[in-house]
Amino acid sequence: MKSYLTVLATPGAWRFLVPALVARLPYAMLQIGILLLVRWSTGSYGAAGAASAAAAIAQALAGPQTGRLADRYGQPRVLLPQVAAHTLAVGALVALAATGAGAPLLVVTAALAGATVPQIGAMVRARWSHLLGGSGRLGAAFAVESITDELTFTLAPVLLVLLSTGFTPAVALLVSLALILAGTVVFAVTRVGAPEPMPVRVRSARGVLRLRGVAVLALGFLAMGSVFGSMQVGVTSFTAQLGAPAVAGPVYAAFSGASVVGGLLYGAIRWRVSAPARLVWGLGLLAVATSALLFAGTVPLLFAAAGLAGLVIAPVIITGYTIVERLTPAEVRTEAFTWLTGAIGLGLATGASLAGQLVDRFGPPVAFVVPPLMVGVVAVLVLLRLPSLRPVPGPATPAATTAADSPRPSGSARG
Repeated sequence: MKSYLTVLATPGAWRFLVPALVARLPYAMLQIGILLLVRWSTGSYGAAGAASAAAAIAQALAGPQTGRLADRYGQPRVLLPQVAAHTLAVGALVALAATGAGAPLLVVTAALAGATVPQIGAMVRARWSHLLGGSGRLGAAFAVESITDELTFTLAPVLLVLLSTGFTPAVALLVSLALILAGTVVFAVTRVGAPEPMPVRVRSARGVLRLRGVAVLALGFLAMGSVFGSMQVGVTSFTAQLGAPAVAGPVYAAFSGASVVGGLLYGAIRWRVSAPARLVWGLGLLAVATSALLFAGTVPLLFAAAGLAGLVIAPVIITGYTIVERLTPAEVRTEAFTWLTGAIGLGLATGASLAGQLVDRFGPPVAFVVPPLMVGVVAVLVLLRLPSLRPVPGPATPAATTAADSPRPSGSARG
């Protein structure tokens, strides 16, 4: 644990980590909250699903533009107007739902709520990169962030469901809004570790995706997002088929808990294998691990298979963020982080949609075909593009993207 204690002892780190945690908790509540809210208002699962998907897609597409603005103008000048817009959008959505507005209007407003979500996770990673870039501690810092993500995605749905059942989905979404508003404002005005605004030389909206290796990494993160989405559908439908629907929650918890353990172990190791090679191996192992879900015919086997998949996925995500930090110049790094985060969101929506179609046509177990298939195909593609994930020696430029101005130690924990 020494590597983690050293990272957390970085001067001033807790001043931005605590408000960031408060602000990130609602990030995992928004889509489920919108789903419950629109279902509560309209009585239609179709409308609820459309509104939730609209929020997810809008968030994935708008996030990188938020990151681009943060790189250019600084985090506070982006976050404060953005959280104000998000407050208006979510407030309008709750008001419209409470007054029985039509489904099309709710879907459009949900998309606005998703598009205005503050990208706190990417900005925290940008701060760690600014504070610890070039040191062996950055890998452990990214591991801390991955573990934080897992904890929020474990705790947030529980809190949301408790509030929704104890009160109403409208109250639950308003509590979520209060958390994100308070956390974002405090995070924005806390300047510790915040990178200085820099002129952005990569000007087109797709410019960062054209940089060396970024599109390959985004594809990998899309595949990992499909694991989350298809597992949600697969576990929910399969446990219902087994006559134990209440077990779905604990199975998700086993997946998330194993991911936390995997991230902790991975981030503490001093790796001698390069990060790109670890990414390929990790994706291959994830494809194998998620294949075990296909053979989980009982509840105990489902727990074991979910735990195995969770143990692998966090290290792969950590490695991806590590590689993109090395490949991209500091002037566009926040945007690069948001492309990866958005890719997970798109992958989640894609995986859930594919799995849902398979469940409707062939039954719940077939949903588990999606994770190994998508991850396996992407693992092969990443292997073929492996050279693009290695930094080019020399100064970082938009044309030949290299992460660092000088080589970084390859033997440290860079997960």
